[in-house]
Amino acid sequence: MTPRAPVWLTEPSRYAALSQPRARIALVALALLLLATLLALASPAAPLANPTAGDDQHDILLYETIVQGLRGGGDYYGVTGQALRTAEYPMRPFFAFRLPTLAVVEAALPLFVTMTLLYALVAGVGYVWYLRLGGVFDRPAPRLIALALLAGGLIAFTQGDLFALHEIWSGLLIALSLALRREDKWIEAVAIGLIAMLIRETAALYVCVMALFAIAEGRRREALGWAATLGVLAIVVALHAHAVAMVVRETDPAAPGLAALPGFGIFVTTMQQSTALTFAPFWLAAPLVALALFGWSAWRSALALRALAVFVAYALLLALFGRADSFYGGLMIAPTFLIGLAFAPDGLRDLIAAARGPRRKIIVTRVTR
Repeated sequence: MTPRAPVWLTEPSRYAALSQPRARIALVALALLLLATLLALASPAAPLANPTAGDDQHDILLYETIVQGLRGGGDYYGVTGQALRTAEYPMRPFFAFRLPTLAVVEAALPLFVTMTLLYALVAGVGYVWYLRLGGVFDRPAPRLIALALLAGGLIAFTQGDLFALHEIWSGLLIALSLALRREDKWIEAVAIGLIAMLIRETAALYVCVMALFAIAEGRRREALGWAATLGVLAIVVALHAHAVAMVVRETDPAAPGLAALPGFGIFVTTMQQSTALTFAPFWLAAPLVALALFGWSAWRSALALRALAVFVAYALLLALFGRADSFYGGLMIAPTFLIGLAFAPDGLRDLIAAARGPRRKIIVTRVTR
């Protein structure tokens, strides 16, 4: 069967080569994914991390207070412990204390320098993804749409009042690392991934995904590079846990356990709140989250597979441990998430065509008597 001409992409999507049985299975899977996002409308709220005072604005104020305390000459763990007690936040287990990297750096820099670095990082992410998307689309218009979707994923990262959020910086660094990684150029990506983890340790999930891909593809040196950063993080976290233990008292509150798993709905909600989808009603934003994931699966490239695996990994993390009182869990993957919508038209057309099977040719023969 002659492959159909792509809609937007320069090459047929990943689904163009599927057999009819596999295409039908994939179509059913897509329908279930769309249904799951719509069912998120009826999902119960995830448990709050701090029922008395916890929402994202309280968290931002907490981190800003810690930075101010460090500027006043305080010790990070002493200042953070006092800030958590004052705000009546849980202090156990130890990861209730964020790693000190971001707060220490921001306390050492004037605010305008911090903001300049943030906006420079946003611009850098936009630029490297602009380069990576070059040649992917066959016309300027779809590429502009993809860049607009990238901007929609970066919208929260341009809000200056969020500079104290660890996920703002770590999410941008993950996006930058992902775009910079190539088969012959991975050291920079590994180094940036390490920085992302030292700011927010949950970036380790991204590094684990990248390490697994390197192992699966037989890239031993790259796999060792990613593994080495995880080793560095393990040492840092061990030292961090010891320092936290020195300031936490037996009477300090512990975080409540999860009475029930938050579920897939919390992922859909956080992705809406972390991107430009926040301006859309939830009944529209929810299926767009599913189509963005589908779109990333449609782009036939090694970068797309890695990106999709990272998104799915964080979706599982949020579904298992997400919080209803904070949106910023989705910021770890928000910068590039919506770009997947630009790949969805080709993927949908090719998947439906493959599920239908080859077009039958009708041959008309004229018989002359």
